[in-house]
Order: sequence, then C-alpha cells, then structure tokens
Amino acid sequence: MDRLRNKVRDIPDFPKPGVIFKDISPLVKDPATLKIAVHQLLYPFLGQKITAVAGMEARGFIFGSLVAWELGVGFVPLRKPGKLPYNVKSVSYNLEYGSATLEAHIDALTENDRVLLVDDLLATGGTAKASCELVECLGAKVVACAFVIELDRLKGREKLKNYQIHSLLHY
Repeated sequence: MDRLRNKVRDIPDFPKPGVIFKDISPLVKDPATLKIAVHQLLYPFLGQKITAVAGMEARGFIFGSLVAWELGVGFVPLRKPGKLPYNVKSVSYNLEYGSATLEAHIDALTENDRVLLVDDLLATGGTAKASCELVECLGAKVVACAFVIELDRLKGREKLKNYQIHSLLHY
C-alpha cells in the first residue's frame, strides 16, 4: 500500500481553508499504481458472485468502471440530477453544508443483482450511504463498499455499519 500512498498528494486549503484534499491524480496517472489500486479494490470480493459494480459521480466512475471490467460485470453510474437520459430513481441526502441527490436509471439493476459499490473516498459516509440506498431501491443487494481512501476521523464507516467495507488507505 505504500506505493499507492506515495501517489496520493495532499493539497492544503482545498476546497476551503483548513481542509487537506487527498488528490488521487498522481495515482490514476501512473498505470502501475492504478492497476494495483483496482486489483486491491476487487480482490476481497472474488468468488462473491458480484453481478454489477456501481460508482458515484465522478471519481467513483474511474475506479468502479475498471473494477467492473476486471470482474467481467457491468458498471452502473450513480449520477447527479439531470445527467441521465432515461427514467430514473433518485435518493436525496444531507451534506455537511446542504443536500445532494443521486440518480440511476430505473432498469440499471434488478433483484437478482449483487452489487459492489466503489468510490475513491469515504469521508462522512453520506454519499456512500445514499448510494447503497439507491442500489437497494432498485431491488439489488449491496454486497460491499470499496474505497481507495478512508478518512477515519470523519467516521463515515459508522453510517455504513450494515455493509462490509474495504478501504485501501486510511488517513
């Protein structure tokens, strides 16, 4: 994991003063560390009969689609409102300062699907919890949630206590 950790860059005071942003751009730029991250994200779930991977906009698309490709399953994008062209199911949730909504096509998943949820970062857990709810509203089962980075002090894991969680890097 040190190879991955060395490719995560700290950006102080972004997006606001006092925040240290964990920038994954160097990690995804380097093919070797990107490959390591993708394989480490999916490894615990080999043999668990995953039928789909869902990823949240936007960085969850990077890792989620690659994990789906490696597992040989489809990818379901969980998008911000107004981005999907077909009928959608929506879940709204609270953020630290305001609220947000995620959407997926109503036919993206079925009750037969076993879904691995993938994102780059677990912080407060609000987006991940809403993503799990959206997957479940579509009838599917969330098998687990996998993250490249988990910010432990923000306790996002507590909002996901009903799900298996796998994080590669802890800060």
